[in-house]
Parts: sequence; C-alpha cells; structure tokens
Amino acid sequence: MNTVKIKDKEFAINIPSGEIQEFVQHVADQINHDLCNDNPLFVIILNGSFMFAGDLFKKVNFPCEISFIKLSSYVGTESTSEVKTLIGINENIKGRKIVIVEDIIDTGITIDHLLNQFKKIGPSEIKIATLLFKPNAFQKNFKIDYIGKKIPNDFIIGYGLDYDGYGRNLPDIYKIVS
Repeated sequence: MNTVKIKDKEFAINIPSGEIQEFVQHVADQINHDLCNDNPLFVIILNGSFMFAGDLFKKVNFPCEISFIKLSSYVGTESTSEVKTLIGINENIKGRKIVIVEDIIDTGITIDHLLNQFKKIGPSEIKIATLLFKPNAFQKNFKIDYIGKKIPNDFIIGYGLDYDGYGRNLPDIYKIVS
C-alpha cells in the first residue's frame, strides 16, 4: 500500500518496515554494547513507542527491567508545547541507570519535561533512545544517546505514530502529502 488516507489527510509511504527493522537493530546493537553490565530500567513512553519498544526488546540480550509512562503533548498534527503525564511509573529510579525509549523526538519538549521530573528523583544516569529524530524541529539542549534515523521535519504516521489516534497499526512509516 503506497498511500493511505487517515481521517482527512493523505499519507505516502516514507520508510518501509524492513528499513525500520534495520534502525531498530542499530539501536539494539549500541545498547547491548554499552549497557550489558548496568541493569538499566527502560522507561517506554506510551502510546507511540509501543511498537519500537516491542521490537527493540526482542533484540536486547541482557537482563533488564521495563516500565511504561504515558505522556501527551500533541493534538492533531501539532505539538501543544504542554506535556501532560497521564500514567506515571511505579519503580524507584533513585540511583538507577534509566533509559528513556521514545518513538520520535522532534521539538524535544516531551523528553525535556521527563528529564526534569526524573532528575529531581536522582537516578545515577539517564540515557535516551529514539527510533526517529527530527534535528530541524529540535528546540532543546539534551543529548540523545541512541538514534535509529534522523529524518526531515515531516508529519509522519505508522509503526506506532499516529494522527489523532489513527495509523499506529501500519507496519511502515508514512508521511503526510495532503
């Protein structure tokens, strides 16, 4: 399927599923190398990261813990620049190495908000892993440790990414065309 219509918008295929899996493997390889002896807690940001996280953890080859947090900052195709925590984590992160797993970092507002919250608790270290990064949209100043692929500032859906809740189930990534 080369194009899809979601609600009132048309999207064309941008990154096929096979290519996505190469990016996932790249991130997993780096994490396996860097963190195999650290017993990190991976914090998955819902909803969008569920597909990336599911594929990533099939490739992480050391014992680790996984938790989930649900944040919201988008309405339609635009960031609201306001982050709401809908579901928090239960694990104690004080003194722990944390890896935040995100599907896409564009403005950086969501991760910046989470970093500020976590730093107040006192983890030993925080690393960030993302499948996709939009450097031209990035507005913050934090290090992203693991990046699957840098992409242009297009609005995209599929592989967990959505438009008003729709399109997450697509195995490929699509960009908006109209």
